[in-house]
Amino acid sequence: MGYGKWIGGILGFMAQGPLGALAGFAIGSLFDTAAGSVEQGGERTAGGNMNDYEDAGYGGRRNSFLFSMLVMASYIIRADGRIMHSEMEFVRRFLRMNFGDAAVEEGQQILLNLFEQRKRMEQTDPQSFRRTIHDCGRQIAANLGYEERLQLLNFLVQIAQSDGNVCMEEIDALKEVAIAMGLSVQEVESMLNLKGDSLAEAYKVLEVEPTATDDEVRAAYRRLALKHHPDRVATLGEDIRRAAEEKLQQINAAKERIWKARGLK
Repeated sequence: MGYGKWIGGILGFMAQGPLGALAGFAIGSLFDTAAGSVEQGGERTAGGNMNDYEDAGYGGRRNSFLFSMLVMASYIIRADGRIMHSEMEFVRRFLRMNFGDAAVEEGQQILLNLFEQRKRMEQTDPQSFRRTIHDCGRQIAANLGYEERLQLLNFLVQIAQSDGNVCMEEIDALKEVAIAMGLSVQEVESMLNLKGDSLAEAYKVLEVEPTATDDEVRAAYRRLALKHHPDRVATLGEDIRRAAEEKLQQINAAKERIWKARGLK
């Protein structure tokens, strides 16, 4: 992922609004480097052409998803006032696995720039960055599909879980972000319990109470399996689709625990 790819990522729906404002700061140095490689004729000396900057296709939407994830991750990681090595390492690993080695350094620098921007904003108004995150969430909700937002939320939950302990500040931040993106608190609770192996956690994954009827449990599973189906995020790339597939496998494991406990077939 070269610098031109990042510029492509901030076009389209991200060029305006709060995401565009954060992108202007967080990608500033990368933008300058990339812009310097563009010749007057519209071609880049570093290779490629101006098609790299178009948001109409696969690359632009994928990069928009990635930058949206980094913006929200900057809020989740700092929710408890600390920047944990394990959480940063999870982001680096995510970038490497899903976007290649070239994205690691750039993505990490963008994240560090976002931390710095938060610090600057909160020096004058302690709630300003929080309001900006809420505004970014609404912008994401207006421009990314429901299933894409669910997958973005799932990545944020995994970041919070990467140090082995999700504190209340992180849970509250996840719920804030989810609501801002047009998702629900129940969906946060479901994802927080995906890696669990108890029956109680399985019910939380399916977003139903243990007192639910068999028909209600079956309906809840069908609804969950449909909205988390990997094909619904296939436009973001095969690697994102595989991540969604793993999530669906965890949902199926929760379903099997409940089915076994109830004697369902």
